Amino acid sequence: MPSLSPPVVEPVVQCPAWSRLMHLAALPQPHLRERLQQAGRAETFRAEGAGLALDFSRQCLDEATLDALLSLADERGVMAQAQAMFAGEPINATEGRAVLHVALRGSDQPNPPWGEPLAAEVRAELDRVCHAADALRSGAWRGHTGERITDVVNLGIGGSDLGPRMVCEALVPLVNATSPEPAPLRVHFASNPDAWSLHTVLAGLDPARTAFVVQSKTFATQETLTLAASARAWMLAAGCSTAQLPAHFLAVTARPERAHALGFTPERTLRIWDWVGGRYSVWSAIGLPVAIAVGSAVFRQLLAGGRAMDAHFLAAPPRRNLPLLMAMLGVWNRNFLRAPTQLIVPYASLLSRFVPFVQQMDMESNGKSTQVDGQPVAVGTGPIVWGGLGIDGQHAYFQLVHQGSHRIPVDFIGERHSRAPLPLAAEHHRVVLLNLNAQAQALALGRDAEATAAELRASGRPEDEVQRLVPHRTFRGDVPSNILWMDTLTPQSLGALIALHEHKVFCQAAVWGIHAFDQWGVELGKSMAQAMERQHV
Repeated sequence: MPSLSPPVVEPVVQCPAWSRLMHLAALPQPHLRERLQQAGRAETFRAEGAGLALDFSRQCLDEATLDALLSLADERGVMAQAQAMFAGEPINATEGRAVLHVALRGSDQPNPPWGEPLAAEVRAELDRVCHAADALRSGAWRGHTGERITDVVNLGIGGSDLGPRMVCEALVPLVNATSPEPAPLRVHFASNPDAWSLHTVLAGLDPARTAFVVQSKTFATQETLTLAASARAWMLAAGCSTAQLPAHFLAVTARPERAHALGFTPERTLRIWDWVGGRYSVWSAIGLPVAIAVGSAVFRQLLAGGRAMDAHFLAAPPRRNLPLLMAMLGVWNRNFLRAPTQLIVPYASLLSRFVPFVQQMDMESNGKSTQVDGQPVAVGTGPIVWGGLGIDGQHAYFQLVHQGSHRIPVDFIGERHSRAPLPLAAEHHRVVLLNLNAQAQALALGRDAEATAAELRASGRPEDEVQRLVPHRTFRGDVPSNILWMDTLTPQSLGALIALHEHKVFCQAAVWGIHAFDQWGVELGKSMAQAMERQHV
């Protein structure tokens, strides 16, 4: 197995910038009420790139802290490690693999750093993906009775489900709203092997008009193969012969020989590579359901958005580099402000599945406690990522964020303009933006006891009641947050948003000195299930 000498072997706590940050964190920290009154803060703590804008003026730090954070990134060689990733070096050292999801969206560029032969392979497979999607959408690909396919069911779990499902839910309404006719295909997803999961999807579908995409990198994933076997039995029970099954099944895998052994034809087996991690694979043939749902042209626009963020990441100076900034702000909150979680709250309802998608990307990548050299990590690593749609959260868990005993950094995600085709869409969006901005400001400023007492008195409360209620209606504030803005949700801006979080996770792993691209904890559960199954055979 090839190996790569770790670019960083000393513990991060030995870095001069880490010591400087420890000193800064120990100093008395002004409340955000004071910080936000500083002239020019909104302009200073802001950056843009690839169609996205980051407002980090409500983070609990000053310019000296930001300088130290960026010095830490430099001392840890973050951007040098990024260059190694883009060059195709085997940075996934525990598995001896390159990490080249960036190649999946960037191989149209001249002289790609991963080499033209690999770029040609990627382009050829992307063309196959788009051809399959176009054939299904146009009706050229038909079922065993000659009828047009109307429904496609994606069978996969983890990265084979979360990314494609999230993107489809975000983009299909946009495409349908701006298209003269609705997309001709409905795309469904089943990931859980619980029988009700698949039954619920298949209820009401016509087997003669249904196709399945079976997604598994190894084509040995127990959950996915269980779903696929059940889908096959459903087709056979409806009168489709074994010989006719290929008209309804596609495979996406890095092990095509395993798919072929299970009856998938070579022409309907699409390829991914072992250097594509599942949680980074939506840009590959794993994204076939997206291309089917929104069309190959829109899928390519998604890839273009990711490519734009790649270019920004490699070229932007540190103080304007969105992935690097978000990563280092997260390091400050995680390691120096002692915040163990990261709350993500999109205020665009089409991004309802963005949080579980990023949750896997972040926690599966950086949920590690071992350095690249095999030594224990001396600091906290990946945060617990959680959240959901912003306004829904305001009526649920935001109470804990405002007044609980935890300090919870927040990433707000918003779009400045909405293209929803509702008659009163502008009013809906005004309410959404009002709430986003109000929550960010309320979490930052809070409300002290004096202001709370004054408001209670102004409402006519007697003094004894004022004194009784003040402790319960006071808010400490000083909750750090980002607001990540896109002008409007489009395939390009969504692609940039996904790539931004990919690179953020990468940068944090580089700082902490851990491997971001293996997932041995996931593999342990799989192997244990297999061992238990063998014991009962």
